[in-house]
Amino acid sequence: MKHYEIMFIVRPTLGEDEVKAVVKNFEKTLTSNGAKVTETTEMGQRELAYEIKDFKSGYYFVFEVESKDDAATKEFDRLALISNDIIRHLITKIED
Repeated sequence: MKHYEIMFIVRPTLGEDEVKAVVKNFEKTLTSNGAKVTETTEMGQRELAYEIKDFKSGYYFVFEVESKDDAATKEFDRLALISNDIIRHLITKIED
């Protein structure tokens, strides 16, 4: 099993329900591609170190993911780059 940590920032102009929907949608993307989300951490709204896409803050989330291959993380990466709701993301492979 491969272990990944995915950190992403959701744009701050969304309402609370919309933010939850975005997180649920991306979690579903991972699980439907064969990954298992072992832990979800909501870090809340935080100020960004610098402006990203005209936003000065964002909602931070961290997923810890287990997967047998990298198909789920590649699909997450592809969709996160397209999405207007995620302003930045980072996928890190955790070495065992």
